[in-house]
Amino acid sequence: MRKYRLLCSLCLVACPAWAVETMRIAMGAEVKLARIEGDALSTGDDDEQGAFTATGGRRALLERRGEALTLDGTLVVGGAIRLRAGADARDAGAPSPEAISVNGTRVRGDVVATLGKDGIVLVNVIALEDYLVGVLGSEMPPSFPLEALKAQAVAARTYALQKKLEQYGQPFHLGSSVISQVYGGLAAEDPRTREAVEATRGLVLTFDLQPIEAYFHASCGGRTESGLQALGRDLPYLKPVSCPCGKLPTSEWSLQLDSRELAKVAGTRGQVSVQVSARTPTGRATRVQVGPRSFDAVTFRERLGYTRVKSLQFEVDPRPGGAVLLHGHGFGHGAGLCQWGAKTLADKGSGFREILSHYYPGTELQTLY
Repeated sequence: MRKYRLLCSLCLVACPAWAVETMRIAMGAEVKLARIEGDALSTGDDDEQGAFTATGGRRALLERRGEALTLDGTLVVGGAIRLRAGADARDAGAPSPEAISVNGTRVRGDVVATLGKDGIVLVNVIALEDYLVGVLGSEMPPSFPLEALKAQAVAARTYALQKKLEQYGQPFHLGSSVISQVYGGLAAEDPRTREAVEATRGLVLTFDLQPIEAYFHASCGGRTESGLQALGRDLPYLKPVSCPCGKLPTSEWSLQLDSRELAKVAGTRGQVSVQVSARTPTGRATRVQVGPRSFDAVTFRERLGYTRVKSLQFEVDPRPGGAVLLHGHGFGHGAGLCQWGAKTLADKGSGFREILSHYYPGTELQTLY
């Protein structure tokens, strides 16, 4: 009964006759033109059951001309077109597994082009399992233990399906950057990532019979953060848990900030002091005082750069001349699966199921397909 109710909720997303779960992934910002390459290109309407017509070549040029979309100089009726590669992939049905290149980025599946606000919106329509192979190779080093890769594969699949339900009816379900989950296409594929995806095929994490919001991050620094504190999401399965990554050198970072940069952040002149004025129960900063100004810690991190201030778990060490040194632990928001923690647990013999139950307490693993 539980599996049946889960399947019913996900069937609302779209279960075409060929029964392959798909994702629609936005391929970056709008562009003015797109060079498409692939063997035996064909085109059709943006319709899951639409037929395709061969173009007679392996290259095509999409351009926006005023308020019109053109393909090789010919007007695209309706302002949207779908392209796919592969001589055997012209019939209606699941997206082609063949490679197709969009402005030099090679992906599997189909490519949909539509008119956006100022340019062309490009969307990769791809089978979910193929998408996950490109995500896994972008989000976690393929050299990590297989059980850690499997845990990441389940988390990424669950995250994708939950977003698909959330974005039902929209032009795309997810982006391809770190704002969603990083998707690198064929360049990120690896035999080990494909093995991890295939070994967990169809497995999703659920809570109350629904796919969870399976957030993850690189390193928590020793203890994960609650969903409420990290993301404003008060979810019962995103609670602080201990993590072995805190003992790893990769968990530590530091950043020196000089007086000029701090003054710029504070919007003032001269030397300013810096101190953390409020923290979460796990020790992460929530407010930072910079001179006369008090900042939300997320805003403070954003202004200095997410790759510089790697997490909100840091201490402030004053230095001569008005400079400060930030000593920190972890990388990312800290909620959900810790990737370096998963690696450490896998190195110690934990399987992917045990890893997932540790970082998402109270959830269940279910086989969707």
